[in-house]
Amino acid sequence: MLFFIFGIIAIVATFLNLYRYLIGKDYKFAMALGLSFTALTLCAEYSLVSHWVKLEDWAALADVVPGMERVLWFLTIISILLNITPIFLERKGKK
Repeated sequence: MLFFIFGIIAIVATFLNLYRYLIGKDYKFAMALGLSFTALTLCAEYSLVSHWVKLEDWAALADVVPGMERVLWFLTIISILLNITPIFLERKGKK
């Protein structure tokens, strides 16, 4: 359940990052939070999988891991792209 909480915080921080950029405020702390909580979400998910392995809950692993792998890859890539978007837009605006 911890991965869910970290994931929600990562999403909120990412949108805060984009919002702060759009209104012209310093966005870098929100960007760091978004990326940090994305990493914590992945660590928490890995801990959950590790727990299932220790319990030898192969059914849970077989049911969840294949689908979650694709979801985690997709959401992590989206998080990285959204969080670094202001940097690219800022550089483009300076040229």
